[in-house]
Amino acid sequence: MSNINSGRGLLNRRHLLRGLGASIALPLLNCMLPSKRRGSPGTTRPKRAVFVYIPNGVNTLSWQIETAGRDYQLSAGLSPLAEQRQNMTVISGLHHPKGIGSAHQCDRIWLSAAKASESADQLMATLTGKETRFPSLELTANSAGSLAWTRAGVPLPALGKPSLAFERLFGERRGGVADVRKRLQRQGSILDLVLGEARRMRRSIDSEDRCKLDDYLDAVREVEVRSERAERWLETPKPKVDSERAAQFTRNIPLAAAGELYDSFYDLILLALQTDMTRVVTFMSDREGGGLSLPEIGINQGRHEITHHGGKAEKLERLTRCDIFLVQRLARFLNKLEAQQEADDSLLDRTMILFGSGMSYGHNHGNANLPTVLAGGRSLGLRHGQHIDYNLPVIGKYDLGNNRDFYSLCLQPVDDKARLSNLLLTMLHCMGVQTESFGDSLGNLPELLV
Repeated sequence: MSNINSGRGLLNRRHLLRGLGASIALPLLNCMLPSKRRGSPGTTRPKRAVFVYIPNGVNTLSWQIETAGRDYQLSAGLSPLAEQRQNMTVISGLHHPKGIGSAHQCDRIWLSAAKASESADQLMATLTGKETRFPSLELTANSAGSLAWTRAGVPLPALGKPSLAFERLFGERRGGVADVRKRLQRQGSILDLVLGEARRMRRSIDSEDRCKLDDYLDAVREVEVRSERAERWLETPKPKVDSERAAQFTRNIPLAAAGELYDSFYDLILLALQTDMTRVVTFMSDREGGGLSLPEIGINQGRHEITHHGGKAEKLERLTRCDIFLVQRLARFLNKLEAQQEADDSLLDRTMILFGSGMSYGHNHGNANLPTVLAGGRSLGLRHGQHIDYNLPVIGKYDLGNNRDFYSLCLQPVDDKARLSNLLLTMLHCMGVQTESFGDSLGNLPELLV
């Protein structure tokens, strides 16, 4: 029996390519997996999910696709995705029932369906994080907000610069392994004291305070679990990234260079997935009520200001240009994922990417008919190349020339059963999470499944 089949001499997934004084981490290769995980019936390869949020909605007039099915025509706002048409599904008519009228709080429930509830990405991370150094990676382009919420209803802080995220993923530990272990053990001792004191206190307080204390204890336990995970990975070296590629992430990128900034975040996500440092990523292109200006394309106002367009044609045109700019960044990312092969799949085939917003019509804070694109994940059981529309069976057709009637679709859902939580439940199932429901879901979206 060969070393590969026996498991002896397997190429470690932290193995490095070396030459000319440089080193770069290999992606997760098929030959790094024991035979029982790479070719046998019933084996599982890595399943991944990336969630990308755009704040304050879009110009729905230039975003909306007017026909359902496979023969749809891409709208102007989505036109940069033409090359990826067969690898994605555009969905119209979704909403979060608890998000209607939530204005600039809707980013907080985009992945959870309700405030202070565990988000779908964290449910996925509980499963996939057993295999990776980091259960999940949280990113934001403007140092504010987070899409990820723990079981205790606490937001996980997001890293606001590519350099910070790169340092966390690939940076060397200060003080070496022994010093880090000492700090983790000290933190563990403190957590033990806190938990012990809280348990003693619990016996002497009323039921209302007990519930509050239990939420606090859940949060402390999550910190404890993360500390234990960090200690288990101490002896495993981090992948080495060559200096030229590292420089892409460690340099300072000003907010005024938004395209360069977004592309660096996307490239960092790609590198994190390639090296299997994590399999679940959330990325806020900005928080609700924010949105970077785009001087690269001649737009000096922030996205939030432009979305409050008042129906003015000039502002609507600028908003469409902003939408196209963001979608171009997404298209570049999808193309790169597709170009990376993993056994007989592409990285795109094994990664689901949800791109969208918790708001559709920013001017009046409309939270129905949410802009939603799901790409990738074909090898996880998704069926693409279509536009799924939950509005058309009710309204018959769109009249984009009648702004008032069309905008009403963005203020109140026409199909109460068309819930974003149904999509999140479908994605959870594709990741292997065993749950009958998520939030206020009513079931899977069968149209998405092969």
